[in-house]
Amino acid sequence: MQNQLSDVELQQGLEDGSEKAFQELFLRYYAQLVVFARKVVIDDDLARELVQDVIVNFYEKRKEIKIHSSLKAHLYQSVRNRCLNQIKHSQIRRDHHANIYINKKSEEAYVDDKLEETELEQKIFSIIQTLPAQCKKIFEMSRFEGVSNQEIADDLNLSKRTVETQISKALKVLRKNLAGYLEAWIVVLWMLFK
Repeated sequence: MQNQLSDVELQQGLEDGSEKAFQELFLRYYAQLVVFARKVVIDDDLARELVQDVIVNFYEKRKEIKIHSSLKAHLYQSVRNRCLNQIKHSQIRRDHHANIYINKKSEEAYVDDKLEETELEQKIFSIIQTLPAQCKKIFEMSRFEGVSNQEIADDLNLSKRTVETQISKALKVLRKNLAGYLEAWIVVLWMLFK
């Protein structure tokens, strides 16, 4: 986005009631906050609803809210709190949710882990977006859609060897760009041996 406001300028614009600042806040943070919330509440619709609530509430109370850290950190913390409150007050708790939270040392540690996982997934997604079109398509079909190499080859009218080569190229790019990320290696290994 051209002429993108800094978080400080964005926050000032929100305090001043700028519709442009509110639109930019939404465009900049909505999608990533939904991904984060989805990992906590394990429900796409609920995640979107909770994030919308947080953003609308933030806008309505923009003059009263005092941000002591960054705008991004404040929004993540607000979504985190909203998600935890939703889970605590929900009358119907699925066994899956209960097991996740019971087995964790603390709810905060769990949410922090999910935040790191979300950021890593966003980094992996960004790297995949830089791949050449055919390589990207083959990799996504293989790793995200679960299509076999032979099926990809048949579907795209390529040899199976070409498909394998393109997947190998994609994995090399991921390994190179994720060097230094311990968790990333685990993800890459999982992709390699899936």
